[in-house]
Amino acid sequence: MMVSKTLALNPIAFHLGPIQVHWYGVIIATGVILALILSVREGRRQGIPEDDFYDYLLWALPIAIICARIYYVVFQWSYYRVHPDEIIAIWDGGIAIYGAIIGGFIVMYFFCRYHQLTIWTMLDVVSPAVIMAQGIGRWGNFMNQEAFGKITTRAALLAQHLPNWIINQMKIAGSYRVPTFLYESVWDLAGFVILLLLRHRSHFFKRGEVFLSYLIWYSLGRFFIEGMRTDSLMLGPIRVSQLLSLILFVGAISGLLWRRHHFGARLPWYEK
Repeated sequence: MMVSKTLALNPIAFHLGPIQVHWYGVIIATGVILALILSVREGRRQGIPEDDFYDYLLWALPIAIICARIYYVVFQWSYYRVHPDEIIAIWDGGIAIYGAIIGGFIVMYFFCRYHQLTIWTMLDVVSPAVIMAQGIGRWGNFMNQEAFGKITTRAALLAQHLPNWIINQMKIAGSYRVPTFLYESVWDLAGFVILLLLRHRSHFFKRGEVFLSYLIWYSLGRFFIEGMRTDSLMLGPIRVSQLLSLILFVGAISGLLWRRHHFGARLPWYEK
């Protein structure tokens, strides 16, 4: 049987004059736009003005990108201290989603205080949209041949019923790699669907619990998938994202149980 020649996909989507527009950026931007649309629609149901989401995004997006890059560079400092000119080269990849989440949360805290919005409601509104955008964004890693796992074989990838265009892109530096980007994308999109299906069920989520459920779902999957990766950010022998996932998972479950126990009936239900 003939095996098709492997050929990596071009990471450049198109050119605007001398400017190269990378698929990485196009895919991330697509996820952000879709997340904004979904958040605005749900915000109307919860009585949050549409303009608040646009205003929040104007602040949150650049700060989240900066935080995501700082997070990545800090844990790859051994490389960037001798290549300082590459610190700002986010078009080549190298932004950490946990850094973006931290940056976005900090902005939301101050934004909600300034606009006198209930932060738990805002977090509940945007959480499903965020995990959807994360699932889409992993395909930017695919185009850049990032977020991969251990060396495997073409036969093993074919056994997963993956199409050739994914298998070919998983040939990195001469070896086929486990497509951990795909596993996380599927996990994230499954979480998105589950949150959408449950969010408006009567007497299911209290205010704040959509967000906490997002943290539980995402951190659980990320912990195990991160353990399969071979390009993880490290803190000594510890995978940084695994450690943070464990902290978020335990913290979110503890927070959910504590809020139910101590506030119980005083917490409003989310559905509207």
